[in-house]
Amino acid sequence: MATHNPLLRRGLLFVLSSPSGAGKTTISHMLLERDDGIGLSVSATTRPIRPGEVDGKDYHFVSDEEFQRLVDAGEFLEWAYVFGHRYGTLKREVVKQIEGGRDVLLDIDWQGTQQLKQVDPDIVRVFILPPSMGELERRLRHRKTDSDEVIERRMARSSVEISHWAEYDYVLINDDAQHCLKLVHTILKAERLKASRRVFLHDFVRSLIG
Repeated sequence: MATHNPLLRRGLLFVLSSPSGAGKTTISHMLLERDDGIGLSVSATTRPIRPGEVDGKDYHFVSDEEFQRLVDAGEFLEWAYVFGHRYGTLKREVVKQIEGGRDVLLDIDWQGTQQLKQVDPDIVRVFILPPSMGELERRLRHRKTDSDEVIERRMARSSVEISHWAEYDYVLINDDAQHCLKLVHTILKAERLKASRRVFLHDFVRSLIG
């Protein structure tokens, strides 16, 4: 388990993206269980709630009208249309953690990542690839949450999503979830040690050299 100290550094924004079915949500949940220094940003969405999901934990489920009100009020850091529904990262979900020195995990797509990079350039972007397109389709069907039509749409969209891989700082192939998690956690720990994020270093070095 990791620990964090808000006096030592600012929290960082840690983005995980992937085509649907490649494993970013699974990896996200595993990372949150392993590391108590990072929290999940709960997005708002207009899509219907799925069996087993909890409002306020998995997503903030809102109407189209409420989502538009939040857009107009400037409440989102980023938002995008995905398969006919809107998803957005609420500023309040991020700020309260960042200001306390806690890292924030964002499970968002390439569109949201591009917007977020414009708002705050100090983000860490990780893209997760499937081992093959055949395996990606197998995982989507194994979930048993989507119709054949929706799966076909997700597969068609996946090529567009994958084409943005070069915009990310790190790119991993998820052929084994535990190994991929280990790599993601290694990236997070290394980024925490960057001198630019450790705000106490300037005064500490001055105390050493006078």
